[in-house]
Amino acid sequence: MSQLSQKHLLGIKDINRKDIELIFETAANFKEVINRPIKKVPSLRDITIANVFFENSTRTKLSFELAEKRLSADVVNFSSSNSSVKKGETLLDTVNNILAMKVDMVVMRHSSPGAPHFLAKNIKANIVNAGDGTHEHPTQALLDTFSIYQKFGKLEGLKVAIIGDILHSRVALSNIFALQKMGAEVMVCGPITLLPKHIASLGIKVELDVRKALQWCDVANVLRIQLERQHIKYFPSLREYSLYYGINKKLLDSLDKEITIMHPGPINRGVELNSDVADSDHSIILEQVENGVAVRMAVLYLLAGVH
Repeated sequence: MSQLSQKHLLGIKDINRKDIELIFETAANFKEVINRPIKKVPSLRDITIANVFFENSTRTKLSFELAEKRLSADVVNFSSSNSSVKKGETLLDTVNNILAMKVDMVVMRHSSPGAPHFLAKNIKANIVNAGDGTHEHPTQALLDTFSIYQKFGKLEGLKVAIIGDILHSRVALSNIFALQKMGAEVMVCGPITLLPKHIASLGIKVELDVRKALQWCDVANVLRIQLERQHIKYFPSLREYSLYYGINKKLLDSLDKEITIMHPGPINRGVELNSDVADSDHSIILEQVENGVAVRMAVLYLLAGVH
């Protein structure tokens, strides 16, 4: 099998284990490419990709753009902050106008859950979901699981704790689906106000004590407190959150084993992670960033072959 089972990457929920394994295999090849002196391949030379971001993003947008350019694709960047969306144009009109310029693939981030799914039903181009509301962020989950796979050489049987603001995170849901499909055990941990009500129904463990979660896991994927999505107060203060859920070197040293620390970024240093952890040998945060480009190259390359 040399292509994905789906025409779009809308969410991890929609793809199968073979798809994920193929993306990993392709990403490993592209990782070698981006570590060469000449980092480009002509794989998508005839493809035009539009990055359509209706929400602010620095790292994801940059990572996709770099992946596209490494594959020699033509790249069009669209930002809603200076577009006709401000004048009342609909999502479908906006994207159809972009497609009229003969674009083959759309990478989209939108604040509304399901926006990429709506587009996929209405337009011909391949759609890659770069994050839809608090729903899914499939490429982040793929690069996270790929980073764990590269570190341990397996995912089967590994214990992964996702710690922090689970309620507002699209990363958490995608990671849960990806890890479960690859045979890992998953736990979520955070204040009860930041855990979705029926999260346990996904077949994962739920823990409120961060020390117990760290003691249980092999890998801790620590999420940012998403203050920009919180319209009410979910905890008394950042200082209090840091006191009960922040991870520092002293806490890691008190465990009777070594664990690997991850973070999808950007980090609120001193809140969910202290610098003495984020910059330590425990951390594979910078590997996640490097793997992000390789994984996104793999996704774009494989989708370009599915029409």
